[in-house]
Amino acid sequence: MSDSLGENTLTTTSPEGPSRAGGGASTAPSPARRPRRADWRKRGEIALLSGPAVVMFLAFVIFPVIMAAYYGFYRWKGFGPPTEFIGLENYLTIFRDDTFHDALLHNGFIVVMSLVLQGPAAIALALLLNQRMRGRSLVRVLIFVPYVISEVIVGTGWSLMLRTTGAFNDILERIGLGAFTLDWLANPDVAIWSLMMIITWKYIGFAVILFLAGLQSIPEELFEAAAIDGASYWQIQRRITLPLLGPTIRIWAFLSIIGSLQLFDLVYIIWGQYVAATAGTSTMATYMVVNGRNAGNYGFGNAVAVVLFLISLAIALVYQRYVLRRDTEGALTEGKKR
Repeated sequence: MSDSLGENTLTTTSPEGPSRAGGGASTAPSPARRPRRADWRKRGEIALLSGPAVVMFLAFVIFPVIMAAYYGFYRWKGFGPPTEFIGLENYLTIFRDDTFHDALLHNGFIVVMSLVLQGPAAIALALLLNQRMRGRSLVRVLIFVPYVISEVIVGTGWSLMLRTTGAFNDILERIGLGAFTLDWLANPDVAIWSLMMIITWKYIGFAVILFLAGLQSIPEELFEAAAIDGASYWQIQRRITLPLLGPTIRIWAFLSIIGSLQLFDLVYIIWGQYVAATAGTSTMATYMVVNGRNAGNYGFGNAVAVVLFLISLAIALVYQRYVLRRDTEGALTEGKKR
């Protein structure tokens, strides 16, 4: 009996018993279905979260650009549907107009000088404000304040100070430098530099804050190790700080370039629609408004907007391809591992 009981026990506890009892059919769920469900769920979450942003982008960026390109083929006064089709006449007029050429050169000058003036000064201020010192928080706030002030207030204030009878010339006369008083806004030899001074004063705070954020992300151990190895302060900044601050500098430069290409408000507020061209401070955006909306030729203004968009897009794509490529390739590592 003990032998038969043992055989029965072995038979009931055999791992092959359940499969035989079920006639060879497996009741375990198929593992191949789970990844598919996970993929569809992931796609649904992406569509749900990014859908509103995509709709807003299409509605307020892509659609207006398409409509601007459409209106650019017409001579349109802005009322009712456009009916007078003129083809590429508006675009040809833009590229033949010497005033547009001057505005394009002014934008190029502003782009270059914004990088040259704001970049080194902002890096120096960021390095200074990254050190432990009294009143550091107050100085940071004071440097950033001009950036958050409205362009209307900035333009109005500087236009009052830089006019011939303004505060700037009055200060020069009071300190005995009356011979250096100028018409800082209407003189073509000086006006563009006055604009650059205003732009630098207003937007350098944004660059300083970005660079300070980049400096905070650099580990202190690197500086300590370099100091132990005998590196001087300037060697540390050149060999460690600037290379590791490179991604932040490149992002700031990209934002500065795009902003300089689309500069409008400060120029239009300070110089107005007539003085800007004669003073040598007109930009493509002011050219668009003066010759488009103010002249009642909305079709031409839309054509200028399309040209400005294409120039900005081309520069952005080239910059991303040849300058930001190292940063994006360093961030996208998941695809390389696969």
